[in-house]
Amino acid sequence: MSQWFNVGKIVNTHGLNGEVRVISKTDFANERYQKSNILYLFMTENEPIQLTVKSHRTHKNFDLLCFEGFTNINDVEKWKNGILKIKKEQLTSLDEGEYYFYEIVGCKVVTNDGEEIGTVKEILTPGANDVWVVKGNKGKEYLIPFIDDIVKSVNVEDKIITIEPMEGLLS
Repeated sequence: MSQWFNVGKIVNTHGLNGEVRVISKTDFANERYQKSNILYLFMTENEPIQLTVKSHRTHKNFDLLCFEGFTNINDVEKWKNGILKIKKEQLTSLDEGEYYFYEIVGCKVVTNDGEEIGTVKEILTPGANDVWVVKGNKGKEYLIPFIDDIVKSVNVEDKIITIEPMEGLLS
């Protein structure tokens, strides 16, 4: 049985030529949405629909995708709220120091002094670097920027991230 990874959600159509507007949930949109790549569309409990990317562009905060064989708004309108996924086998190996979101979410965050901060709940991608949202043990949330000055080690096997907090980060 395949393990699936969510890469985006179709939120609307765009124009009349079969283009769909996607809110991406992937760490590598340009790689995922390359021409000829295969994506799987999940609608309710039906079998996923295999789609081949025909074109990709960005517009405002959305990724706009066209799929081969679907050239009209009427072909794709029914896909609103559908989830685009890939199979685990489609994941590519990453360079050292790069991680997939699913590897980071759920990791325990500790300081280099051994103090437990909390668990990574989600990842924000606001710009220059990712920001990890850590839910503290007492319910407080911390925003940890994924930069070398702060993140000292990431052990995805043991699900432990060690940080060196700079002043004010945990207050």
